[in-house]
Amino acid sequence: MRDKLRSVGVPEYEIDDIMQDAYLRISHLDSVAHIRNGRGYLFTVARSAMLLRVRRERIVRIDSLSDYDELTLADDDPGPERHAAARIDLERVHRMIASLPSPCREIFEMRRIEGVPQREIAARMGVSEHIVEKLSARGLRLILKAIAGGNREAASPAKQRIERKLRDVGFE
Repeated sequence: MRDKLRSVGVPEYEIDDIMQDAYLRISHLDSVAHIRNGRGYLFTVARSAMLLRVRRERIVRIDSLSDYDELTLADDDPGPERHAAARIDLERVHRMIASLPSPCREIFEMRRIEGVPQREIAARMGVSEHIVEKLSARGLRLILKAIAGGNREAASPAKQRIERKLRDVGFE
């Protein structure tokens, strides 16, 4: 019986109590003549005792709460300060995107903001998918670098280097 209780995940410290409850219930019976399978009956009574213990653990008496604050629900809605900070962060990201070199910015916006597939961007702009992928990644790197550096715009040497590479592949 104990092994069966262990196999269904009953904690070790609960097994003795459940067994005691089961034997106690059986001992209070007026007659055991109706029991055809003693072992099965014991399992059923033990299972019933276990379920009763689980139900009792779920019930919390209202007067057992020591603090009224435990009854109040937490307000997960961000306050006005968080709304304002989020708005400022969003404006900062918009400025960073706007500071990207033109084709890099266009590809980044189509790919990352609008969710346009890489193949479609390549067809619209008349370039290979490889270039679309590369420019999208560069745009993301520039933005991440600006965020990490605390700058409001992408670093100008990196921006100039990208603009040169863009001219080399045919973008103006």
